Amino acid sequence: MSRLALLPAALLALMLAGCGTPSQPLPMAVAPADALQIRSWVPDALRAQVAVAAVRGGEETGRWWGSRVSAVALQQALEESLYAVGMRPMSPEPPARFELQAELLQLDQPLVPALGVTVGTAVRYTLVDKTSGKTVYQRRIANTDEASLGEAVLSPSERLRIANERALRANINLLLRDLVTLTP
Repeated sequence: MSRLALLPAALLALMLAGCGTPSQPLPMAVAPADALQIRSWVPDALRAQVAVAAVRGGEETGRWWGSRVSAVALQQALEESLYAVGMRPMSPEPPARFELQAELLQLDQPLVPALGVTVGTAVRYTLVDKTSGKTVYQRRIANTDEASLGEAVLSPSERLRIANERALRANINLLLRDLVTLTP
């Protein structure tokens, strides 16, 4: 078979690999088992006292450019995670003492998803005491995670979405484990 005959099949595979599936907030949120463990270590000063500011960065998923993570999805994942560990208040009144700011700085993805997909993320987190205006915590957390061929055999874009969600779940998990060590 000539190389020219394989060209249409290769182009079709590249087009299908590029179709995007947006990352979802719930798979990015901290896992229930981790939340239960972290919840017992939350300092009293942070219990129901952390609100999430509008997340910056992120990108909406386009039809042709693979799975992306929107700022809204990341914000929902952060809010759900903080709620699960007992740091986010149940209602907006009374207002929370602390505000968590997050900016998605980096989402490193392969140009064409292969058999196994590895995604790298970097998020800058800042925790501000709203009463004094002081920064209590600031850190850029970077990590990677992956999805294998067996998790989405026919869809490279689904593997990319899974890897995105896992990388951000691990990133949020690292944030929460940092926050419980604070003494604000």
